[in-house]
Amino acid sequence: MNLQGLQKKYPEFIYEKYSHKFSSNNLEIFFDFKIPPDIKFKPKIIIKNVNNNRLKKVGERGLNNLIFHLGLIEIPSYWKATCSPKLTIKAGYLNREQINWWKDLIIKGMGQYFYENRIDFTKPDFLTIISAGTAPFFRFEGELQEKYLVPMGGGRDSIVTFEELRKKNRKINCFLVNPSSAAKKVIETAGVKNSIIVERKIDPVLLKLNKKGFLNGHTPFTALLSFLSVFCAILFDYKNIAFSNEKSADEGNVKYLGKIINHQWSKSSEFERKFKYYCKKYLSQNINYFSYLRSRTELEISKTFTKYPQYFSVFSSCNIGQKTGERWCGNCPKCLFIYATLYPFLEKKQFLKIFGKDLFENKKLVPVMKALIGQGKAKPFECVGTFKESRLAFNFGLQKARRTGKIPYLLTKLK
Repeated sequence: MNLQGLQKKYPEFIYEKYSHKFSSNNLEIFFDFKIPPDIKFKPKIIIKNVNNNRLKKVGERGLNNLIFHLGLIEIPSYWKATCSPKLTIKAGYLNREQINWWKDLIIKGMGQYFYENRIDFTKPDFLTIISAGTAPFFRFEGELQEKYLVPMGGGRDSIVTFEELRKKNRKINCFLVNPSSAAKKVIETAGVKNSIIVERKIDPVLLKLNKKGFLNGHTPFTALLSFLSVFCAILFDYKNIAFSNEKSADEGNVKYLGKIINHQWSKSSEFERKFKYYCKKYLSQNINYFSYLRSRTELEISKTFTKYPQYFSVFSSCNIGQKTGERWCGNCPKCLFIYATLYPFLEKKQFLKIFGKDLFENKKLVPVMKALIGQGKAKPFECVGTFKESRLAFNFGLQKARRTGKIPYLLTKLK
């Protein structure tokens, strides 16, 4: 649908209210969004196996502030349908600093969405955020136990973080949102018995709008995970939140309207720095939020991962495969990048155990390889490494293939 037409018909997005209830040891959270005149959304989040006594310790005011913020970070997933120029927050109060912080998150975190929908987000009046609520925020001031919460997606990076923290004898648990089958198998392999599980339910109305041709696109999912992880850390009494975002997340994908568009912006060191500040000022002074792998390259992480062969048959980093029920689709940039970074460190029988086939023999992946190493129009919009890291990985693979005497098809095309 036409952007101008949508913005004219739907000039305002409203975060109306939030609510919650405690049911069967689960904390159920509801949000009410509306886009006048005729669109309403009611997304839902369920945090499982919450201790009611712990809820009482967090307190009603602290709980409301955390829930209010979960609603704020849910907004981009629904606002994107109409790209309304006015965003009104009735559910709670935001000061000027907070309004600027959230506007920055939307502009930078939605960069890929703007690029793919050819939206000019640089106009001075592109987005206005209005705080229409009156209730002041209440930061949680309670002390938290010296324990570590690791967001687990089922990929090699979070496995490395988990295993290294375990070696240091840290008290550790995993945090999962709508866990995939791969993530569940990783948790089972790790021997984690009581993971913190969150179920996030998208309102079906949004999916219907997508089918009708309303706007759609990428949202800053790691920012959502960040707010959810802080909420869960407080609910379950964990002081430390150890994400697994790498050094490579700082490199963007393409330039658009004079700005760098970064698919991984909410995994970047910039977002991490800004979120830590916001968290300590407006959510909890005592939370220690950080990325355990921030200083490491993708090749370093892959090399470290090979120390844990017990995960070879269960881990997965392929987003397409997780949606279709496969571990690896074998055709996307993410599959090829992970394959290339593991190739220098593993034997062929180990590749086959992980991927089921030799991706370097897939002729259709030549343009994907070129895009990864910087010979395409843009870096693929996936969580992949920098151009330099990709070039290194493929070159290391070529050196290894030369030593074995057989160079696979893809590497023969490497210039």
